[in-house]
Amino acid sequence: MLDAAVRVFGRRGYRAASMEEIAELAGVSKPLVYLYLNSKEDLFAACVRREAVALTAAVRAGAGDPEPDVPVDRRLWAGLTAFFAHTADNPDGWAVLHRQARTSGEPFAAEVAAMREEITGFVTSLIVTAAREAHQDPALTARDVAGLAHALVGAAESLADWANTTPDVTAREAARTLMRFAWSGLGTLVRDGGRGPRG
Repeated sequence: MLDAAVRVFGRRGYRAASMEEIAELAGVSKPLVYLYLNSKEDLFAACVRREAVALTAAVRAGAGDPEPDVPVDRRLWAGLTAFFAHTADNPDGWAVLHRQARTSGEPFAAEVAAMREEITGFVTSLIVTAAREAHQDPALTARDVAGLAHALVGAAESLADWANTTPDVTAREAARTLMRFAWSGLGTLVRDGGRGPRG
């Protein structure tokens, strides 16, 4: 039922989607849909929540657990590749998260914002850990790199939209594009521990 709902919401949008169409695609009766999920709003919220959890899990699994011998740029690369692979493999789910939920009201937008904060926090921790290890500087805080992490996540979201609508762009190509764009700044932070030029 949720698979059918994600497909309809992702392709038609929250407003235009109908419970009848979702029920028909799922092969169940409309009353059964209402029995499990009381309203169209509840069904959409369940879709947003499921897709957010799946995307976050894909990024974390891609980046892997911290290992002493694995440099942060390799973990970041793997996480980005997993992100782009997931959004490419689940275009309707990505549309639900990136386009529909953000513009369909506060409860849905809040779910997406929470997902984004979790991913941004994860990216922040990767960069902080790398910079601390490179400079043996335990005083470096998440705030020192939070802006870069937010910029990187925002760029990844925008690039996923481009990659998913541009023929023959692979997840690895999208990840490579973003790493080329971002790692000069992130690499500088890791190298100088955030003590570069101040504007």
